[in-house]
Amino acid sequence: MTDPASPSPADGHPARLPFRLPLVAILRGVGADEARAHLGALVDEGYDAIEIPLNSPDWARGIAAAVQAYGDRAWIGGGTVLRPAEVDTLQELGARFIVTPNTNPLLIRHAVAAGLQVVAGFATASEAFAALDAGAQMLKLFPAATYGPGHVRALRAVLPPVPLFVVGGVSPDALVAYLAAGSDGAGIGGELYRPGQDVETTRANARRFRLALRTASMKDHG
Repeated sequence: MTDPASPSPADGHPARLPFRLPLVAILRGVGADEARAHLGALVDEGYDAIEIPLNSPDWARGIAAAVQAYGDRAWIGGGTVLRPAEVDTLQELGARFIVTPNTNPLLIRHAVAAGLQVVAGFATASEAFAALDAGAQMLKLFPAATYGPGHVRALRAVLPPVPLFVVGGVSPDALVAYLAAGSDGAGIGGELYRPGQDVETTRANARRFRLALRTASMKDHG
């Protein structure tokens, strides 16, 4: 069994990411009782960073079950984190990272002090630098579809070499363009999972994104 904390090259992603596959699977709206089955499909498909947003039903129980079942094979984290108390709960549950929709410096510092990795949501270069100054280790551009690959390319001209993910409206086809523009990966939500869908649909969507990732890698080496 492989330690998810030890990065190794796979699918062409940079070794500086804390997880192997540069795709964060977002299970927004997943119920606690169904989370385990969907996580199992994702882990089987090679996903080792999985986020359950805190606006999902009974999120604490869902994350606890995910950590217990797959915490030794994947990074389990909480998304849409807004308050220090939520950070504390996630730490107690065994989560390893948080994803924020903003760049609240107090929240970021609190999470870093608690030993969690922070993926901070931003839109502008000023917001990105504010998040990094507060200690965020990774960034997510949201909503990526509003800004496009050109925005990523412009940001890369000024940002330090920190992991940059694109989130929001990223399809498998669009993923290739974002990676070419300088993003390190993507968070995939509604394009991967929607509440109520069956596990095999989640699995099929996960495979499409992995295929897109391989396509981008082949273009890089072509």
